[in-house]
Amino acid sequence: MVNITTVRQKIAENIGTITGLRTSAELIDNPSPPIALVALDSVDYHNDFGNGVVLSFSVSVIVGRSAERTMQRKLDAYISPEGAQSVKAGIESNRSLDGTVDDLVCPGVSNVGSITINDQTYLAAEFQITVYA
Repeated sequence: MVNITTVRQKIAENIGTITGLRTSAELIDNPSPPIALVALDSVDYHNDFGNGVVLSFSVSVIVGRSAERTMQRKLDAYISPEGAQSVKAGIESNRSLDGTVDDLVCPGVSNVGSITINDQTYLAAEFQITVYA
């Protein structure tokens, strides 16, 4: 049986390999960018002939104030499919999450743009993760 809390923590650990990007396995009230926040989106039971579970997570990467010029380049590096700053590469760096799951993939990024948190506008992107357990 898969432990969702453990999966969430292991995903945060994978992303934590990216230098300078803080991570949180849980949503927090007042994030301090740059930070990646892991959230469970959905659970699909009864896969793989009734025995498997598919978990969908999203990782919100909040880079910094949207008005700062360097933030777009920083976000571009995080969105890149490969490289030292690639969030996708970080997420997929340990696809079994140390044997916790069968596999995981990061199929894409959405919601690239600005978000407002506590009356402050930040540049951010949301990475999707599919976990097979």
